[in-house]
Amino acid sequence: MRRRRLPIGIQSFRTLREDGCYYVDKTPLIHRLVTQGRHYFLSRPRRFGKSLLLDTLGELFAGGEELFRGLAIHDHWDWDEKHPVLRLSFDGNYRNPEDLEGDIIEQIEGIERREGLEPAHSSNTGPRRLRNILDRLHHKTGKQVAVLVDEYDKPILDVLGDPERARANRDYLRGFYGVIKGSAHLVRFVFVTGISMFSRVSLFSGLNNLENISLDPRYAAICGYTDHDLDTVFAPELPELDRDEIRRWYNGYHWLGGEKVYNPFDILLLFRSRIFKSHWYETGTPTFLFETMMEKAVSPLELENREAEMDLLSTFEVGGVGVDALMFQTGYLTIKEETREGAQIFYTLDYPNLEVRHSLNQGLLTHLEQSPREVSNRGGDLCRLLADNDFDAFANELRAFFAGVPYQWQTRPELARHEAWYAGMLYACFRTIGVDLRVEESSSRGRSDMVLLHGGQVFVMEFKMAEENEETQAALDRAIGQIRVRGYAEKYRDRGEPIHLLAAVFDRKERNLLAIRADSA
Repeated sequence: MRRRRLPIGIQSFRTLREDGCYYVDKTPLIHRLVTQGRHYFLSRPRRFGKSLLLDTLGELFAGGEELFRGLAIHDHWDWDEKHPVLRLSFDGNYRNPEDLEGDIIEQIEGIERREGLEPAHSSNTGPRRLRNILDRLHHKTGKQVAVLVDEYDKPILDVLGDPERARANRDYLRGFYGVIKGSAHLVRFVFVTGISMFSRVSLFSGLNNLENISLDPRYAAICGYTDHDLDTVFAPELPELDRDEIRRWYNGYHWLGGEKVYNPFDILLLFRSRIFKSHWYETGTPTFLFETMMEKAVSPLELENREAEMDLLSTFEVGGVGVDALMFQTGYLTIKEETREGAQIFYTLDYPNLEVRHSLNQGLLTHLEQSPREVSNRGGDLCRLLADNDFDAFANELRAFFAGVPYQWQTRPELARHEAWYAGMLYACFRTIGVDLRVEESSSRGRSDMVLLHGGQVFVMEFKMAEENEETQAALDRAIGQIRVRGYAEKYRDRGEPIHLLAAVFDRKERNLLAIRADSA
């Protein structure tokens, strides 16, 4: 197979096909969509190929037969049956009250010019212009309209920090989408994409017939690349790249179904640069996510193997964004396991891959006013001191680290009340340098806080907050005793490596480390 052009940044299906770019054929899934239903909604993280999917649908309904030659759908589509396409993309800036309606009207005017329609100046609001153009496109062609909406939620996400403005944009969009339902006789197909899953009650009550396929196993791979895609379509790009490293760095996104997928942006930039790095993460810093974690006192340690109910995972509301929904829908956590208890469905969430796990923890520490270099150096120094069994110096280094954590959480007492936050900061340091770290590994009698495998040694760690009037030594004894009684170290004995039991005790008032004790297993 010959190498082709990498479609980096190309969201036009026509450009991709005419320029001879690599293309992973999604038309079998598209064919199922268009023949088995009419109204769909899909949520996926940023840069996952949603815009290209919409453009492919647009070209299909417009009858662009030449673009689909050689693809699975070509011989199963009536190319004489063409439909007008109304495509809206909310990719502007919506921080001012008038921005949203102004952008909608401007986009509709562009469609009017493209279709040779006179501007409908008498319809002076976004919803009226939408109703008007749907009617005129139908009457011009005699065919129902395919309606495609990209980044439907950006007008709300842009102002999520201003709940009043966010609610105003949400309410406007609810009426706008209601026009589509009210014009059902004019509409052949509707496909709406975005990052978040705002509930139907809050946003889509005006378009409540949308089928949400975000967690439908049949469409788990409708965006993104599978292992099979890499080994076949992109086979010419694989020589000299470690295939296992590609999986470790970038594979792992899972929306139920049998296969995990890669973010296309990561893979395409890896093939161009031939360098393993955080390609996707670096395109957008999740500041709002870090602020939400601080506000809700969520430790980074708590993000691994995090359990969430199905309803909470698919809820995203103005003024009530949960950490689980936020991190899952934005792509920083993915579904690791699904379990059912009676009528309830629960998901275990985890980082999708090394890129996200490493970058998110480094990003959090950087957000807490630590420089990226300082973060990496700190993690390396802490690991080196453990490997050297210099536990006193390890304790001093840890105290210096916590003393440098800034006011953002110093002024939030709830963050200093539980050992999980302190353990989480140490965890984040370790994660930034990619050491072998096990979090809350189960034994027959409980779960250890953290286990570090490093330097041919095993460090089983337990973190405790000193109780009021409790002596430091008593708190250390309590932590070491828990490791021994619950057998946290037993599963590591057959490694034949030295095992250290490490207890760390923290003080609520001082908001720092009191003492560390290390015992042999």
